[in-house]
Amino acid sequence: MATASLSQQSADGVVTLSGDLNRETLMPLWTARHSLMASDVHTLDVAGLERVDSPGLAMLVYLLDESSAKGHSVRLSGMTEKLQSLIALYNLQQIIQPYLLSQADGL
Repeated sequence: MATASLSQQSADGVVTLSGDLNRETLMPLWTARHSLMASDVHTLDVAGLERVDSPGLAMLVYLLDESSAKGHSVRLSGMTEKLQSLIALYNLQQIIQPYLLSQADGL
């Protein structure tokens, strides 16, 4: 069985996440959250996420909400059908909707 991994990259105001965002992989993201989600970040790209579990979804919501609380707007892009399904399962559409980059990515 392959080991789950999460990759995070930041360039030109876009933080890109790829791999698996789950309870096994989110600790490095949690540790780096302040530097990764700097004030110049405007987009969180999740198109490369293959798997997201409940703690991973909670982490995404936290990152978006925390950035908003600090006064800078971060948008979510690259919503996959799997992630949309998880958001719907937990009835979080209204919470996520304001953060979506465009209606094309909408729920």
